Amino acid sequence: MPIKRISSGSAYEPKIGYCRAVVVDGWVHVSGTVGNDHATMTTPENVVEQCELALGHIRKALKQAGATFADVVRVHYILPDRNDFEPCWPLLRAAFGENPPAATMIQAGLIDPAMKIEIEVTARLPESA
Repeated sequence: MPIKRISSGSAYEPKIGYCRAVVVDGWVHVSGTVGNDHATMTTPENVVEQCELALGHIRKALKQAGATFADVVRVHYILPDRNDFEPCWPLLRAAFGENPPAATMIQAGLIDPAMKIEIEVTARLPESA
């Protein structure tokens, strides 16, 4: 099966050498995704707004791959401040609640101090894809 690479247009992709997602052998591997505006490279101050943007970027990548949040089997949340995690729970529950994936939350620094959350997912393509 050929490898499909999906770009989101983020300025970081060509600078660092990665793409938003890679589809291979029925799996969708979505890179760690932060909540910034790819057109302007601006980042909201609020963690909930950042989470919403990150989920939107992930949703778009999954759709391009032929998957949805229902197909996600693993999610990693990375936050510099663990206290910012709970305010995001309603958005995460809305995205994953009916089909909960295995999950891990990690407290760690991110590439830009303005970034408050990074989300990485792995999904399995539906059988019909």
